[in-house]
Amino acid sequence: MKQVGIVGGAGYTAGELIRLLLNHPKVNLNFVFSTSKVGNHLYEVHQDLLGSTRLKFTNQIDPMVDVVFLCLGHGNSKKFLEQNHFASHTKIIDLSTDFRLAKNAVFQEKTFVYGLPELNKEVIKKANYIANPGCFATAIQLALLPLAHHNLLNSSVHINATTGATGLGVTPGETTHFSWRDNNFSIYKAFTHQHLDEINESLLHLQPHFLDELYFIPNRGNFSRGIFASIYLKFDKNIDEAFELFNDFYREAPFTHVSKIPVHLKQVVNTNNCFIHLEKYKNTLLMTSVIDNLLKGASGQAVQNMNLMYGFNEKEGLQLKATTF
Repeated sequence: MKQVGIVGGAGYTAGELIRLLLNHPKVNLNFVFSTSKVGNHLYEVHQDLLGSTRLKFTNQIDPMVDVVFLCLGHGNSKKFLEQNHFASHTKIIDLSTDFRLAKNAVFQEKTFVYGLPELNKEVIKKANYIANPGCFATAIQLALLPLAHHNLLNSSVHINATTGATGLGVTPGETTHFSWRDNNFSIYKAFTHQHLDEINESLLHLQPHFLDELYFIPNRGNFSRGIFASIYLKFDKNIDEAFELFNDFYREAPFTHVSKIPVHLKQVVNTNNCFIHLEKYKNTLLMTSVIDNLLKGASGQAVQNMNLMYGFNEKEGLQLKATTF
């Protein structure tokens, strides 16, 4: 059994991670670190865990664990690793933005690999340090990677994507209150969202001469969890050829599936899946990509990466089912 620790255990992504790891047959949850909840039982914060564990939050780490997940606010993972040290054998999976970009990937002689399995599976298998992708970045990249792989990104790309309230984290804010969010819809960080940088790096990795713009409009939706992304660009081939390209690219991807019928959020919420639908209109290809922002967009993908790093079945501990009603 691999010994596992979580740092930053009180948030939404940590809650999902705890649930997954408690039910993973090949790991033992060794500690959950939190300075704000120290001494509390996990179930006092993540209340659905009542009866599942007696573990308490701690402000002490076990530096000898096999793997540690960092579920800290953006910018805080580097600070934590500067102040806390783990054994040389400890693998680190970071869920923040701190190490995702190539310019930030090397830290304290540690080289972080970008942890999108559909792009970097073979590299992830050999890695000790993983930078888990962002949630919007995951949904959008999975809709574009097959085209980049075949050098078919030949125009500007238009992206409209909506995330649920959990995408903004557990700390209450002006735009997360129920009275503001309910029956409401809004745009934020239009054209400038931080996930654009990691998306561009991945696309350029597959199609080095891609020079067109990504026009990304992120939205806040009035639902709790999930991302619904609509992406379109010019495409000269027919729809059958598009499906063939996507199906071939994701043939060995157990969580990414291409659908010939339109997709919706309830198909993927509470799962580690990404569903992609393709539609051709004149010379434009529309791709719809849906994921759960807390699972495939965060904690589920982190466990998927851990499975690859240790040679476990990629789907170990991730046999989750959506409820579509």
